[in-house]
Amino acid sequence: MHVQEWLDSVPPLAVYAVVALVIGLESLGIPLPGEIVLVSAALMSSSHSGIDPFVLGACATAGAVIGDSIGYAIGRKGGRPLLAWLAKKLPKHFSEAHVATAERSFEKWGMWAVFFGRFVALLRIFAGPLAGVLQMPYWKFLIANILGGIVWAGGTTAVVHYVGIVAEDWLKRFSYVGLLVALAIGIGSLLIVRRRAKRNESATEKTPEAEPVGAGD
Repeated sequence: MHVQEWLDSVPPLAVYAVVALVIGLESLGIPLPGEIVLVSAALMSSSHSGIDPFVLGACATAGAVIGDSIGYAIGRKGGRPLLAWLAKKLPKHFSEAHVATAERSFEKWGMWAVFFGRFVALLRIFAGPLAGVLQMPYWKFLIANILGGIVWAGGTTAVVHYVGIVAEDWLKRFSYVGLLVALAIGIGSLLIVRRRAKRNESATEKTPEAEPVGAGD
């Protein structure tokens, strides 16, 4: 099956659901490739007529906001013991060094850490649970969470969707340009080879034959 045919066969609702679920789980604190999934879906929307980029961006935003809010509630209830448990289960992502870095960011920037944390892979996982552990007021967290989710999810979807359309159009044009360039190179190479062959023939005809040794004796 052709790639485009396969993409057209994917139900848009399934794409929306997967994007919202993966981003929501990542925002909750589970290390998943939410950004990669969103970028892939946004690229699909540029070539898949059934996927609406506005709906995709809305689903991604909803997943981010809901996931972060659940992570906040879990962090507020679990506290420090939760971070210690996560460090044992997922030492690569919740090591003491990573937690300390995230804590310093929250203490220094507050709401801005939640907002800009949406654009950083490490803070995107930590933002919700850590804000709850540090007892950040929920209304502050919610405002930064919603704004960050809208800008990150909506902005990423819009940029990648537009780039995908431009790239697809450019590739279509490039296919014709590439064909013309290939023909020009082929014809040019053929002319050069023929010209060199003629030069070699002329040089051979002009070169005098050497006299046999001892012919004058």
